[in-house]
Amino acid sequence: MATAAANNDSTTSRSESDTAAVNGTQNPPRTLQPARKIALITGITGQDGSYLTEFLLNKGYEVHGLIRRSSNFNTQRINHIYIDPHNAHKARMKLHYADLTDASSLRRWLDTIQPDEVYNLAAQSHVAVSFEIPDYTADVVATGALRLLEAVRSHVSASGRSHIKYYQAGSSEMFGSTPPPQSETTPFHPRSPYAVSKCAAHWYTVNYREAYGLFACNGILFNHESPRRGENFVTRKITRAVGRIKIGLQSKLFLGNLQASRDWGFAGDYVEAMWLMLQQEKPDDYVVATEDSHTVEEFLAVAFGYVGLNWRDHVVIDKRYFRPAEVDNLKGDASKAKKVLGWKPRVGFEQLVKMMVDEDIELAKREKVLVDAGYMDAQQQP
Repeated sequence: MATAAANNDSTTSRSESDTAAVNGTQNPPRTLQPARKIALITGITGQDGSYLTEFLLNKGYEVHGLIRRSSNFNTQRINHIYIDPHNAHKARMKLHYADLTDASSLRRWLDTIQPDEVYNLAAQSHVAVSFEIPDYTADVVATGALRLLEAVRSHVSASGRSHIKYYQAGSSEMFGSTPPPQSETTPFHPRSPYAVSKCAAHWYTVNYREAYGLFACNGILFNHESPRRGENFVTRKITRAVGRIKIGLQSKLFLGNLQASRDWGFAGDYVEAMWLMLQQEKPDDYVVATEDSHTVEEFLAVAFGYVGLNWRDHVVIDKRYFRPAEVDNLKGDASKAKKVLGWKPRVGFEQLVKMMVDEDIELAKREKVLVDAGYMDAQQQP
């Protein structure tokens, strides 16, 4: 499989539509083909970015993603849809180096790509980590969104392309300690630097919509998971451990608060809601959720029980995983999204958990091959 690399060709432009040609009466004019829509995605290498890219490519879009420069490629989630840009007639996903901390790079690529839709999915999105690196979290999540909004505003002002549409990825963590169910009218009470930063990004988006008339939407997405979830997020940490324990590569799983309750859905369902928001006549804000919540303990019971194990035999509570300020219960009210967007989740809680466990058992089997061949040390995990 080819490894995705950034394409820094500054000549990237919209694909030209076919033009009608007439040659006497023998060659009738060809039918005009509509221009292909162009989307720009920050955070394209993340869980949501990969699912959204697949979704938009299936819709016929040309997709451009902004990625941070690193000495190692971090494109595993999109490698399966990457096509070398030299295959110009096939490559409808292109990658460019940029960063939400670098305003000039954002404006440059907006001017070059001239997207129809911009999806801001990039973030330092780990809640617990945000307590350890609060300054960086705020710079990327809050001020980064402001930089991108300003880049869109100035691009629209300079180019006159008033039809550009902007999506801001919000989070249910913004509600924090506000009791459930939480809807678009529920007050925010954030309980982490990440959540506070997401609140700022939310209100920046509202402000640019009201002050400058931008078509800018906030998607307040409740927890959404998948086999592509990062391994240091609690759901994936659990399913990775289930796979490794079942295969014999691990024996213990260390966790924090098992009573925290979350509204968990499938990320592949939620990216459709993002797209639907930008297809409406007017911009607005929407809660996206399953309207069903479960505790971490319930997640453990389903995940371990699916492979015939008892989670109590393997889970150890470690106080280092407790947050300085806990969020006890998040459960969304997505009635507005259902009514206006016509959106509803397709994957239920147990189906989601089993999907993730199945993938991580297969991953553990591949790890076992490397362990047995001496290429990996199984003792790295407890």
